[in-house]
Amino acid sequence: MKPRITVITLGVDDLEKSLEFYRDGLGFQTEGIVGKEFEHGAVAFFNLQAGLKLAIWGREDIAHEAKVSLSPASPTEFTIGHNVGSKEEVDIVLEQARKAGAIITDPAHDTFWGGYSAHFQDPDGHLWEVVWNPQWDINE
Repeated sequence: MKPRITVITLGVDDLEKSLEFYRDGLGFQTEGIVGKEFEHGAVAFFNLQAGLKLAIWGREDIAHEAKVSLSPASPTEFTIGHNVGSKEEVDIVLEQARKAGAIITDPAHDTFWGGYSAHFQDPDGHLWEVVWNPQWDINE
């Protein structure tokens, strides 16, 4: 298996609310919800960097598709890291997320390893880290 990831799908409880958060609140580009004509098919895709998409799809629909039991959501299953180019950009993104309705769980702060980071949760509790790492170059 080649280490190639093309879609990160987040299970959500309210597709419309999550669409508004990511599209209207964070400014992610999307064509909106597609696949409504199919049972378990309604999903929204957002283009991220080249070759990578974020999808939001109903948790019940994911369970149906993957043939697994629907389980309680947990924000500690994984985090999504959004790396930025400066401390100031961490603050700007965090404020944008807050205005969009995110819950700030960890305000921006200097890290023990020399970076600067913060965490927020989206409307479904998915945990995002906004981080500046002085060791990494950000390609726009």
